[in-house]
Amino acid sequence: MKTLKTFFFAAITAATVFSAANTADAASPAGLWYDHTGRSAIQVSKCGSGLCGRIVWLKNKSHKSVCGTSIIGGGKRVGNSFDTGWIYSPERRKKYSVEITPQGNTLKVMGYAGSKMLSKTMVWKRAPSNLKRCA
Repeated sequence: MKTLKTFFFAAITAATVFSAANTADAASPAGLWYDHTGRSAIQVSKCGSGLCGRIVWLKNKSHKSVCGTSIIGGGKRVGNSFDTGWIYSPERRKKYSVEITPQGNTLKVMGYAGSKMLSKTMVWKRAPSNLKRCA
């Protein structure tokens, strides 16, 4: 009987660890994302304990000068989100604080200036991995 209990405990523990590992991967913001306007795609990757993101695709080829621009940096994992990082707006030429939360095939990107009460939340959608990237 004790062996059976030990087996079940080990099986449940293994299933829990496996499930947690898969959830962590699914909740990763790393990948290729269309921004909220659909006019650009950003490659997001882990950089140290935070995130990095740069523009790798543009719908309008005449804006190619911003291709490769870093628009996300820093941040710390807080639960399922990355917070205390920055996001750069090429249009406004200004950095804001950012909180990024993966939600399946979307990213909730909340930019804010000082206080989250003064924020703008955008939803980015996953882009296909075979998207033709700008040079």
